[in-house]
Amino acid sequence: MNNTVIKIENLSKQYRLGLVGTGSLGHDINRWWAKLRGKPDPYLKIGEANDRTQQGDSEYVWALKDINFEVKLGEVLGIIGRNGAGKSTLLKILSRVTAPTTGNVKVKGRIASLLEVGTGFHPELTGRENIYLNGAINGMTKVEVTKKLDEIVDFSGCERYVDTPVKRYSSGMLVRLGFSVAAHLDSEILIVDEVLAVGDAEFQKKCLGKMKDAAGIGRTVLFVSHNMNALRSLCERAILIENGKQSLNGEPHFVIESYLSQYDVATVSYDVRDWARPSHLSRAVEFVSMELHAPSNLPRLKYHDPLSFNFTLKLTQDVKQFNIGIAILANDGTPVGLCFSNTILSGFSNEFKKYCLEFMEHQLAPGRYRCIVSVGKGNEYEGRIDYDLISDVLMFEILPADDTRGRVMKWSSNWGCIRLPEPVITEVDCK
Repeated sequence: MNNTVIKIENLSKQYRLGLVGTGSLGHDINRWWAKLRGKPDPYLKIGEANDRTQQGDSEYVWALKDINFEVKLGEVLGIIGRNGAGKSTLLKILSRVTAPTTGNVKVKGRIASLLEVGTGFHPELTGRENIYLNGAINGMTKVEVTKKLDEIVDFSGCERYVDTPVKRYSSGMLVRLGFSVAAHLDSEILIVDEVLAVGDAEFQKKCLGKMKDAAGIGRTVLFVSHNMNALRSLCERAILIENGKQSLNGEPHFVIESYLSQYDVATVSYDVRDWARPSHLSRAVEFVSMELHAPSNLPRLKYHDPLSFNFTLKLTQDVKQFNIGIAILANDGTPVGLCFSNTILSGFSNEFKKYCLEFMEHQLAPGRYRCIVSVGKGNEYEGRIDYDLISDVLMFEILPADDTRGRVMKWSSNWGCIRLPEPVITEVDCK
């Protein structure tokens, strides 16, 4: 397996709705006898796809069907999909909570899992006792757990209640303690389901930072979440599961874009306060949030639709002038468009500003795009100084139209892409 720590081959999981086993003792014996002789399960029917939104004809459902992927050592893998798509079932199989119906799962290393609120906690035991219990379950000695005890309790923020039975904890406190235990125990693989949504904003930020640190020291992280911003900033790769089947496996921005494109929404918004940035930026002016909106449904735009972006900025220092830059990249990362707004004058520390940049004629050919946005001084000719910069954001698709066939884009020799027309910029009330 080399540096592969998880390898999944043709993994499938079937459930029979409303019943345990096959429904009768005779059928269960027949299934056991077939397995003993190395024969296929006589009751393993074809079944139906795992679509919870529709009434089916079969009582057999494939919660997962023919899943294949590998996870490398130190990789952070995001798993996304609608509720009921099969994400939690996959994690339960990896955590050995349940067994697959068909297929193979190979895991190299110990696994620490946080699949739901209160996983592995005994309600009558105190928080301290449950820490030792979870450590023992994960193969750690009492001495090893004692060395990490103070660190676990401090990270959880539950020090005052650590000697109180966890049945008196709130769901948020259970998540805090559960994640803290899972993150600090000596395991090579950390599996985290959607439970972080229960925690408050401050704790979610701590958890994301801890998962980044864990990956940095060689631990592998599998992260299921509906928080697309967290997935973008944390994960190196993402998998999309739809109705129990693996439909996409690739870079997070591409997988998330495809997932969001299934839904018709009027505006796509991004809260970027906690997104990763290059370390050299001064952030004298920094992005707080940004939006993409247009007359047609997003993130799909018609060719003639104006392209409009909203940016909310925070000035952390007194700044005399700045501008907003947008670089538009094709889906493969090739730069295809670049522009800078007019100069924005004067601003004071701790001030929030919101601006709308609108392109009435963008001349972008049909295809999928994503953006790099920056705020700073200058442009590509004068020498650019960036205060803040965000990558892989504001993803959209331009649909083909009859009058775009055979269109040839004019490329600039300076940056290898077209110079977009200067956008119309309008200051918007932040309230």
